[in-house]
Amino acid sequence: MEIILKVENLIKIYGNIHAVNDLSFTVQKGDIFGILGPNGSGKTTTLSIILGIVKQNSGNFKWFKNESNVLNNKKIGSLIEQPNFYPYLSLIDNLKIVAEIKGISNIKEEIDRVLKLVNLFERQKSKFNTLSLGMKQRLALAALLLGDPEILILDEPTNGLDPKGIAEVRAIILSEAKKGKTIILASHILDEVEKVCTHVAILQKGELIKQAKIDEMLNTKEVIVISCDEINALFDSLSESEICKKADKKENEIHVILENGFVPKDLNKYAFEKGFILTKFEVKKDSLEDQFLQIID
Repeated sequence: MEIILKVENLIKIYGNIHAVNDLSFTVQKGDIFGILGPNGSGKTTTLSIILGIVKQNSGNFKWFKNESNVLNNKKIGSLIEQPNFYPYLSLIDNLKIVAEIKGISNIKEEIDRVLKLVNLFERQKSKFNTLSLGMKQRLALAALLLGDPEILILDEPTNGLDPKGIAEVRAIILSEAKKGKTIILASHILDEVEKVCTHVAILQKGELIKQAKIDEMLNTKEVIVISCDEINALFDSLSESEICKKADKKENEIHVILENGFVPKDLNKYAFEKGFILTKFEVKKDSLEDQFLQIID
């Protein structure tokens, strides 16, 4: 598989703060690569470095097979933090400015194309300051799609949007991904990363905590959630049993992962034989949110 971006041992320091701390990862062609982490984890700084906006203290990154980190702007479309447009200009006039900066030749045809993609073609003559927040975000997506770049880089693309706006932006991202484009997306919204991304890197305080394919992260052992009136006694019993690999008590529930060779009905049988009457028995798999909270806890 073709490597699109290789990041090696990036470090960025602001005063006493390590915004990015020895960060390494690889993005391959066609990946929807999610950089996930809480606010202040180094997501925006990382994107700013690989886009050449911010200079790292040490480490390096390479786009495509280049020996240098010189960015080819015609291959990459980016949306970092809040989009900047002229409030009293129309959508089409704002996009003309972006198209000229990108050196696009067929400006009218290209603007028509991207406005249709983001469902704003009918509003092309509206001024930017008349748009809703969701429309403004879609216009920003239109701007980064100008020139049909191979790679899209988005920082918190659904931040501040209502459910309808989030769904619209998600649909656009997935539509572009189906064309074989590579997408790098930074977010703190776990549900969106889980629904959109193929790969994820979890950051905390600038450090890479975990990296994996989304389906590998979600293909974890079943977690059995149980409860009973004698919750403390049941927890103590499970902690000493051979059936239980891991047990966590969370308020009035116990989250159990079984040892290999045991199935959920074995846990139910164990509790009954020990004299515990279960009031709750639920089998589930950890969501990305569950794993994220466990990792950064």
